[in-house]
Amino acid sequence: MAQPQETGGPFTVPVTVRGYETDVQGHLNQAVYLQYAEHARWSVLHAAGIEQQHLLAERVGPVVLEQTVRYRRELRAGDEVTVSCAFDWGEGKVFHVHQEIRTTDGTLAAEVTGVGGVIDLDARRLVPDARAALRKLATAPEAMGLG
Repeated sequence: MAQPQETGGPFTVPVTVRGYETDVQGHLNQAVYLQYAEHARWSVLHAAGIEQQHLLAERVGPVVLEQTVRYRRELRAGDEVTVSCAFDWGEGKVFHVHQEIRTTDGTLAAEVTGVGGVIDLDARRLVPDARAALRKLATAPEAMGLG
């Protein structure tokens, strides 16, 4: 798998659809779209300098509170796509994420939108300011729009 790219727009990461990810019709299995979205979210955390061990050391972790997938075009084994990740931070406990899965010719295959937060791993509650919690850990906050 190629390395993630940041091109001035939303953060993107390339993915190639693998045969074992397809269903009996030869389409990418619906659950795998969510895995691709998760891969992009962890990739942008990495690009921002936030590693899993840093999150654990601070006793916090990102959580998905809600997700919606809109399927626009089928994908098949061998298709190459990019998965974007853009954040709308706002203020407070939650943030919004917009992700697009696009083929190399720019065709929109799926949109994944969601609401996330940062959980305090000890209190098992959302931290009061998700943006501040992640910005504190980031060495390259601009990758996540935290600059």
